[in-house]
Amino acid sequence: MIQTLFGGTEEKKTGLFERMKQAVTRTRENLAERIEEVVTFGKEIDGRTLDDLEATLIGADLGSATTQEVLGKLRERANRKQIGDVEELKRLLKEELLTILRAANSKPVEKVAGTPEVILVVGVNGTGKTTTIGKLSQVFRSQGRTVLMCAADTFRAAAIDQLEIWGQRTGTEVIKTKPGGDPAAVLFDALQAAVARKTDYVIVDTAGRLHTKTSLMAELDKMRRTAQRIIPGAPHETLLVMDATTGQNGLQQARQFTQSAGVTGIVLTKLDGTAKGGVVVAICKELGLPVRFVGVGEKIGDLLPFDPKEFVDSLFE
Repeated sequence: MIQTLFGGTEEKKTGLFERMKQAVTRTRENLAERIEEVVTFGKEIDGRTLDDLEATLIGADLGSATTQEVLGKLRERANRKQIGDVEELKRLLKEELLTILRAANSKPVEKVAGTPEVILVVGVNGTGKTTTIGKLSQVFRSQGRTVLMCAADTFRAAAIDQLEIWGQRTGTEVIKTKPGGDPAAVLFDALQAAVARKTDYVIVDTAGRLHTKTSLMAELDKMRRTAQRIIPGAPHETLLVMDATTGQNGLQQARQFTQSAGVTGIVLTKLDGTAKGGVVVAICKELGLPVRFVGVGEKIGDLLPFDPKEFVDSLFE
């Protein structure tokens, strides 16, 4: 599965942490500055202080439900006079956020027997879905894996063209059909080719027409059945691409997809473009899904594996 590709040296891990830290700069500045405003030097940290902190956490897009849970834990400690100063408050806040992230990201990764591993990528148009597929292909190819991309978003001719551009950039073949063609048919062709060539990964682009939800979900079901006929257990992963800048609105869209599309993980794009990166915590808490990757820029290598501890550390350091 995906996470098994990411290990490596301490130097590599340090590099990933620095990139994550840079990506969440706006969120970190927003969060840290507001905490400092709420907890002035020498001020006792009590229930009233935490009431003031509530707006800060909601402002970072943790969402109301997640904020209330975190503050509930902190209030218990404050009532027992266990929060001595602002540094202690930050440490305890980090602990609570990390607990939420780890709960969603701790599910064991199942290994896929044989090849190919099939990854279905879903999401609303405009979230960066097709771009994410191109970057994901680059991640796998940089690890020496073989990849096919399947252009099954046949509803938009532009989506096929865009995926072909990413195929050229990454040196990855794209299996496609004409605009308006049957998505399940092009998926069938892609999987047949991948089996014959013993390809490691097939990454499948899908349509993102949320306003025609019923027909879209029926289409996804048909694609799933097609995949299972050729490769038992496929698709092995269904990734939902979310735009971090849409915050709670994106979370609402995500709920609709997770209820209907069998989503197994999240890719959060444009994390570098928002001061509300706390939406990562809300996603994990409210959807109960792991965040697999985060997009931190427009370059081909700007897709990072998500690590809960690195993310929380980067918000406060």
